[in-house]
Amino acid sequence: MPRRLLPVTPSKLASFSDCPRRYKFSYLDRPAPPKGPPWAHNSVGAACHTALKQWWDLAVARRTPESAGTLLDAVWIDDGFRDLAQSALWRERAREWVQGYAATLDPTTEPVGVERFVATPTARLALSGRVDRIDERDGELVVVDYKTGRRALEEIDARSSPALAVYVLGVRRTLRRPCHRVELHHLPSGRVVGATHTDDSLQRQLSRAEALADDMAVATDTLQAGADADDVFAPRTGPHCGWCDFRRSCPDGQRAAPAREPWSGLADG
Repeated sequence: MPRRLLPVTPSKLASFSDCPRRYKFSYLDRPAPPKGPPWAHNSVGAACHTALKQWWDLAVARRTPESAGTLLDAVWIDDGFRDLAQSALWRERAREWVQGYAATLDPTTEPVGVERFVATPTARLALSGRVDRIDERDGELVVVDYKTGRRALEEIDARSSPALAVYVLGVRRTLRRPCHRVELHHLPSGRVVGATHTDDSLQRQLSRAEALADDMAVATDTLQAGADADDVFAPRTGPHCGWCDFRRSCPDGQRAAPAREPWSGLADG
């Protein structure tokens, strides 16, 4: 009987790699443990992504920088901010980001995909993900990923990203078109960093993903066979524990780092 492919996404792989216990909380425990409060930086990122998606849905004549700002205002959420004043400050900043970014785009050039679901099977995995944008340039497709974090990005961030490599493989399989180029578009700075994958670099990323997924599958099977969850899905503690959504359910994480305020991920947090 053929081996069943393991369904995985970049988020699942990253969660298990960062902390097996967090992966268990997120994807295996039902009901899942309660999460902490929402993060303000996630609210900023979600609003920017949604505004840019909706911008491409507009008629060409309405795709202006000003309309991008209007869309940002319409989808803004106040979750995670210290108070309404901080939320208003960051709404203005995010509006400037999306307006400035929209000013660099050609509104008449239709993307091949926006928030496009892509998928590809491998010998062991069923990989899938959702791409912010897929462009066509010089006869090839380009994976575009928006970023809104405070950290400046470099070329190595694009080249080493497991998620972007998965998207390339998914784009190739789903759209049946050549794809090698990946780009990170950092909205706060307007900086674009990119990398061009080779078959060898994609195979290296795929091999890492398959090895990680194998570890996930073994751990899950071991847990279902009756092993102790704390042994099989041991926490990987460190300063990042202060940011974990499941910190209140993890004594090890509580000892490892103090809780961060929901707005701590902002540049002025």
